[in-house]
Amino acid sequence: VPVGAAVIGPDGAVLALAGNRREQIGDPTAPAEIHAIREAAATFGDGWRLEGCTLAVTLEPCAMCAGALVSARIGHLVFGAFEPKTN
Repeated sequence: VPVGAAVIGPDGAVLALAGNRREQIGDPTAPAEIHAIREAAATFGDGWRLEGCTLAVTLEPCAMCAGALVSARIGHLVFGAFEPKTN
């Protein structure tokens, strides 16, 4: 499933855009959310805290990505559709 993610900073600026790369690079830890978080963390704040930021993603995050959101201290999540596999 093509999934896209964006991290938006507290001021509304787009900090990162990413797509799902699991199939492309054969890496189960390469969903769009992880790539977007890594890219945003490299340019925002102290290098890992994304406090005040929002993650927008096309599909409900999996458990791994949800954990990454918490670890990065992203305060807001917006997603376009529920993932039926997680219900």
